[in-house]
Amino acid sequence: MGFKKYIAMFSLFFTFILMNAQDKDAVTFEVELSKEKLGINERLRVDFVMNKDGDEFNPPDFEGFRVLMGPSQRISSSWFNGVRSYSKTYSYTLAPTARGKFSIKQASIVIEGKTYKSLSKQVEVTAAVDKPSGEKTVDDVADESLHLVAEVSKTDPFLNEALSVVYKLYVSPSISVSNYRPLDNPKYNNFWSQDIPVSKLSAQNGTYQGKPYRYVILKRVVLYPQKSGKLEIEPLSLEVTVDVPTNKRDFFGGRIYSQTNKTVSAGNRTITVKALPSEGKPLNFGGAVGDFDFSVTTSKTRLNASESLQAKVEVSGKGNLKLFQLPEPNLPSSLEVYDPEFEEGVRTTLSGMQGKVSNSYTIVPSFKGKYPIPSISFSYFDPATEKYKNLSSEEIMIDVVQGPSSGSAAQTGAIPSTGNKQTVVTTGDQFNFIKLNSNLTNIGLTHFFGSTSFYLWLLLPLVLIPLTIVTGKKREAIASDVVGNKIKRANKLARKYLSKAKKELGNKEAFYIALEKALHNYLKAKLKIETSEFSKDKIATLLTEKKVDIATKDGFIALLQNCEMARYSPFSEVQMQQDYDKASEVISQMDKQL
Repeated sequence: MGFKKYIAMFSLFFTFILMNAQDKDAVTFEVELSKEKLGINERLRVDFVMNKDGDEFNPPDFEGFRVLMGPSQRISSSWFNGVRSYSKTYSYTLAPTARGKFSIKQASIVIEGKTYKSLSKQVEVTAAVDKPSGEKTVDDVADESLHLVAEVSKTDPFLNEALSVVYKLYVSPSISVSNYRPLDNPKYNNFWSQDIPVSKLSAQNGTYQGKPYRYVILKRVVLYPQKSGKLEIEPLSLEVTVDVPTNKRDFFGGRIYSQTNKTVSAGNRTITVKALPSEGKPLNFGGAVGDFDFSVTTSKTRLNASESLQAKVEVSGKGNLKLFQLPEPNLPSSLEVYDPEFEEGVRTTLSGMQGKVSNSYTIVPSFKGKYPIPSISFSYFDPATEKYKNLSSEEIMIDVVQGPSSGSAAQTGAIPSTGNKQTVVTTGDQFNFIKLNSNLTNIGLTHFFGSTSFYLWLLLPLVLIPLTIVTGKKREAIASDVVGNKIKRANKLARKYLSKAKKELGNKEAFYIALEKALHNYLKAKLKIETSEFSKDKIATLLTEKKVDIATKDGFIALLQNCEMARYSPFSEVQMQQDYDKASEVISQMDKQL
């Protein structure tokens, strides 16, 4: 009886071992969820686990969820007491797109030639929770740690008052930025703008929303609003490559980083521009806004007739120095005055323009005497006090000590001068009697036939035949030169527009439109390219590549800038004439270099 008992126990033990061995050889393919109930602001991790390696893994469509990351694979293999343990996992990180009950449907895989499917599981998505849990993805970390901010110095400036915009990229110390690329640069419509170059990108310590961050200044620009009311500053957009640390470590224990690309934007900014008050506005107000000093000086106050002196009208200080017109002196008609020479010494910083601008007039007196240069007034609006201010120069007396007097000119028959015309002084021997008796001599009779003229006309056709042949060949060569003909037509077109600009002197808008077309057509003629769609920076680069000297290139770009500024700023006839003369000079210099 005892022997039979032992046999039964042995059989039962052997059966158990056999069944256990069969279980270990069985293929398993299961789905595991990090949670079965989560808030709409939480993340769900789904693992598909198998105990043997397989192929042709086919995940479900994850209806009701957005895949943030995956599939990522993990493989673990170990030996224990001679038994091998193997596991392979496909992992996904999901974000719910709506509230409700959803099903994680079946996934499939082929293992040892057979297809296995996982069971479907139900997940409930509730309202957002206060403290979301779950593993954050690389994109989640990048979103929370990367911010592009446009810092505006003033959101309610006056018309033509300076404001600055500084674009800063804030980066959390937990991540690093390896590269960035601008996607869309803002266009500052209704603003006069000037970039302040960032010479070197250097990270600085700061805070963002009360947390420690590092930041880099990417772009700085100074703006002068040219229109009152609500104006939009378009956003700056960047594509940034971000390195985010993960919880994984390499063979040596170092943290493994994951890289992702993120698009960040500074967002639109609205500026409310206040109109300049009409109360107290002086009649001579020319649009100057800022804090200025005004002076009128002369190089000398005592000289002889026909000598020259310089009278300088100068405005210095801080404000929109490039955007207003200088007052003009009202001088006696007996002084000959030449067109002024404009000088500009302005630098632009984040606080705006500062420096000085001036007009220098060359004055030549014709007669002896004392000539007053009357007081000149200059008015501007001060944003700090929100009031208009008026500055006046002192009267300057010019003493001409030697030269003809205006009275003696009248006695000798001088014609009084008008404007800047010189006087004409008559003498006593300018008119004489006409002689009535002529001194004519007989030249005799001439014969055409046999004369020198006869033989010249006879030989003329023989000379014209080879000349006609040479001219015909030259015309054929010119007609076949398609590129050359295009260049000639473009040259004619450039001269046409420059001529039109000259005709439009005094008409600001038409003059600068014609001048801009002339400049572009000149480049088209010389370089055989279309420049109408080029920016000033591209044109400057192109001229540098063509080895045009810096002075000539800067003069050309300055003319294009004046053509743009003329849309928003008052320009005098003097400035137009200077720009026209400068255009002729620049084209002449570029002809020599190109």
